[in-house]
Amino acid sequence: MENHQIKVTRTAHYSTIGKASTEVKYLWIACHGYGQLAKNFIRKFDILEENDTFIIAPEGLSRFYWGGLSGDVVSSWMTKGDRQSEIEDYSNYISQLYNRYVHQLSPNVKIILLGFSQGSATIMRWVMRAFPRVDSMVFWAGMIPEDLDYRPHQKYFESVDLHFVYGDQDPFISSERIDFIRSLIAEQQLHVQEWTFEGKHTINREKLKELAAHLRKH
Repeated sequence: MENHQIKVTRTAHYSTIGKASTEVKYLWIACHGYGQLAKNFIRKFDILEENDTFIIAPEGLSRFYWGGLSGDVVSSWMTKGDRQSEIEDYSNYISQLYNRYVHQLSPNVKIILLGFSQGSATIMRWVMRAFPRVDSMVFWAGMIPEDLDYRPHQKYFESVDLHFVYGDQDPFISSERIDFIRSLIAEQQLHVQEWTFEGKHTINREKLKELAAHLRKH
């Protein structure tokens, strides 16, 4: 028996807030977490809606039933099965979205990547493949992949504003986990600003608004 692979064309889904135009000065690309859909995830970002802001929420390519054989349809970015092909597929997909819209916006558009939970690793893996022009990256309730070496690309990351955001009651981010993330960041010589909020494993809208205001000033 032999196993094979073949590249095929498939339909990907994404949601947006705002209109792409040269008036847009802030582009957010927000990647959801495990078991979510873009159309639901992006609702958290309506608090950022302004005439100069355009928000894209790509959706993971792997859909499945949350309840097993039935229930709500949700999505994931990747599994451990044939992971390199899945990373390549979603990286090409995000690059296609990025290239489709960036040229429609202001030449000086500020580009902000945000990954929630599983989406944090997603945006970093894409960046480490494409090295796109990015101003800020936000890892929300998630962490950077520990199997990558960021040190050879220190110059690139010195030009990117990095942020780590988490809730103080997040069951997936214990104090031990935070210590591990901090040590990984230090080992990889990355400079990351921490933000916390009162809450669990979610996008806190008020903290998101505060962070967005900070990014507008810097």
